[in-house]
Amino acid sequence: MTQNVGFGIVGTGMISHFHAKAIQGIPGATVAACFNQNPAKAEAFAQEYQCRAYQTLEDMLADSTVQIVNICTPSGAHLEPALAAAAAGKHVVVEKPLEITLERCDAIIEACRKAGVKLCTIFPSRFSPANIALKDAIASGRFGRLTLGDSYVKWWRTQEYYDGGGWRGTWALDGGGAYMNQAIHNVDLLYWLMGDVAEVCGFTGTLAHERIEVEDVGVACLKFKNGAIGVLEATTAAWPGLLKKTEIHGNRGTVIVEQDSILKWEFAEPQPGDEETRQRLGAGSATSGGAADPKAISFTGHQLQLQDFIEAIRDGRTPRVDGAEGRKSVEIILAIYQAARTGTSVPLPLLSTT
Repeated sequence: MTQNVGFGIVGTGMISHFHAKAIQGIPGATVAACFNQNPAKAEAFAQEYQCRAYQTLEDMLADSTVQIVNICTPSGAHLEPALAAAAAGKHVVVEKPLEITLERCDAIIEACRKAGVKLCTIFPSRFSPANIALKDAIASGRFGRLTLGDSYVKWWRTQEYYDGGGWRGTWALDGGGAYMNQAIHNVDLLYWLMGDVAEVCGFTGTLAHERIEVEDVGVACLKFKNGAIGVLEATTAAWPGLLKKTEIHGNRGTVIVEQDSILKWEFAEPQPGDEETRQRLGAGSATSGGAADPKAISFTGHQLQLQDFIEAIRDGRTPRVDGAEGRKSVEIILAIYQAARTGTSVPLPLLSTT
């Protein structure tokens, strides 16, 4: 890949603007092209980001200035453009979730493997300095034995939010509700920190919104393969919306991260850098993190992840969040849905997604 990297964006809804702004912040990267099935929306996006709007996906994929394609369509419509991009020899970035079924996730992963192109799933929380510090502390053994890992996404979404997008709140295109759309970032984060999940059970409900097919509240219990247990709470029905929180405990330490700030960093065996970590990463978050407004998030995490993806392509290595990693959060969420639907505990890996 040359020094200058061109991105083509498929789908020009809300999340595409975070991708575009992130790309603009990377030296040598440009938004080269875009495509939307609605030509007027594509043209408006192109004017805002000074790129070329295409009338068909095929024409955009034929553009030699596009090396990487970002899939920003509704969740259940990631597969088709991802397959087309891989077949055209383009590297593929897929906004979370990778897809809404394991079969569709696997099809994307296999297509990219066969085409010899790189694939990543967007999970910017893994690039937060606070979460990286937490991950490093776990890896270095500072927690002793991990015992409990909890994550909470208690957000608020108005009825207008669901009514305003025809795909939101549907099984066919959203793939789920508070877990699959909003809390999937923390599902991924908790698995990344605590390790693979062995078993889940849970409850879900639709309590505060009308005209949606999916859950707006859920509680799940997880048993990790290392023996630790945990809780995942997810809702879009908690007015006025709270910052997301992750709490990791072991028999030698506790860390609590709210949004991207460390609230507690305590270990049985203190180290000289602990106070500096608390001071550096303990400041309040600059945004509400999407707690009540999905537009009120930072694109910094996207920028860091896209930078990693570019470097992975240039260095011939696996990106930090590849397709296989993106698949895992989908599997955990589908297991939660299955557990809530059947009233039983569901082991992983899933043998069936029905």
